[in-house]
Amino acid sequence: MIEKEFDIVIIGSGAGGGAVAKELSPLCKEGVKIAVLEWGPKFKETDFTGQELEMANKLYFDGGGFLTRDKSMTFAFAKAYGGSTVVYTGTSLTIPRETVSRWGVPGLEWEDIKRRSQKYLQENNVHLLEEDHLNDNNKLFYRACRNLNYKVEQFPINVRDCQGSGMCNLGCPNAAKQGTHRVQLPAAEKNGVIVVTNCKVNRIQDRVCYATVSNPGVGYPSVWEPGEYRVKAKMVVAAAGAVNTPALLFRSHLPTRLPALGRYFTCHPAFILVAQHSKPITNYWGHPKSYYCDHFVESKKFLLETCMYFPFTTAKNLAGFGQEHSRMVSRMDTLQMILVLALDPALPENRVTIDREGNPVVEYRLTEPVLDSLFESIKVCARIFFAAGAERVHAPAGKKFFVESSEQDNLDELIVREELKVGKVSITTAHLMGGCRMGEDLATSVTDVWGQVHGVPWLFVADASLFPQCAEINPYITIMALADRVAERVKSRLASL
Repeated sequence: MIEKEFDIVIIGSGAGGGAVAKELSPLCKEGVKIAVLEWGPKFKETDFTGQELEMANKLYFDGGGFLTRDKSMTFAFAKAYGGSTVVYTGTSLTIPRETVSRWGVPGLEWEDIKRRSQKYLQENNVHLLEEDHLNDNNKLFYRACRNLNYKVEQFPINVRDCQGSGMCNLGCPNAAKQGTHRVQLPAAEKNGVIVVTNCKVNRIQDRVCYATVSNPGVGYPSVWEPGEYRVKAKMVVAAAGAVNTPALLFRSHLPTRLPALGRYFTCHPAFILVAQHSKPITNYWGHPKSYYCDHFVESKKFLLETCMYFPFTTAKNLAGFGQEHSRMVSRMDTLQMILVLALDPALPENRVTIDREGNPVVEYRLTEPVLDSLFESIKVCARIFFAAGAERVHAPAGKKFFVESSEQDNLDELIVREELKVGKVSITTAHLMGGCRMGEDLATSVTDVWGQVHGVPWLFVADASLFPQCAEINPYITIMALADRVAERVKSRLASL
């Protein structure tokens, strides 16, 4: 086993790990040794081919089809230098004051999160996309929401010189998206941080990370040779994501009791709704996610976003088979899409655990209120689609595959709750949160308000698993803001050692 030693080891290089690495990197000039251990590879620019199945298998865990234990829902999260920021659409929102208030974590103030969020909004070049990059798929949604008097806003996004390829979820082929792979990690490396890719951390014990470096045959080779490693560290920051961080801590058998570990997992259960227009619209050209509607957050507990997904992903999200299914997928150029995100409660029974081999397992039950929210969203989206001029709408909870525009006055009869069946509809998500939630109560939280694991002063968490409840928005910037807090505490703690 190969021995390595550092002052600080950061596990994961996504929004949390990348932010921590960049914030701590000035310490390298003072002789502090810092390493980032990333399970995935660092991709070459030529690796981003835009081929859906090829890139899904390269970038995502389980090809983007990681399933809950009961196989009712799929999760999409990435494994790469830059983590899921590589496949993220770049939408960058500051968490609402009301959400932080609902979180109710003593010592966590919205003003502090806002201040730190603003730093990353500037650092990542977040801005509103120019008018000429807004395609029909987005404009139709915006106009329809306005006509229906639904609140609708434009997403600020973290791009630079966007070419409108529409490939955000498969890795930007034009180096436009300003994820941690473009901003924070290069800055950290410039200051002296070592980023070790293709490095899976198997467990942490007594300030030692046991890791395996491999050669997957894609991207750049790791800076370390393949083999088994024993990496000593004064301090460890786990930022492997809301699925992999709890799983890692379970495998590590930490010297403290953490009854809430893995629990209170939330994920914004989602599905893609699709409508068809009578003529082609611009949908793939341009940024895929330019608007969101939070009109129903308080009353119906769901959020709507524009989206445009690729043929395989679209096909698997349609309920049913046969000629109607084929008819819709064969005319991708006429499709309009909306992504629905249900705001799910943080329940202790929804959790991340591990199997006998130590692999993560997510146990998640879709509650009736969450299913009710998803059902209500279908009818709302149908109204938006028809207000946008769609010819027909595919409703997963519909009595038939299509609802025609001539039938739009009968939505309550054609879209019914009993047709929304788990297993029939394709439910997925990419906003994975909780499992190492912050708080003071050791029975219901895993870390303190600064991300330190209860009872383990040298171990911190810095990713979305810290969230005590769902974010109620896209969580990217909030992850970075909380990671910024963690970095501040790690720095002060290191100085006292």
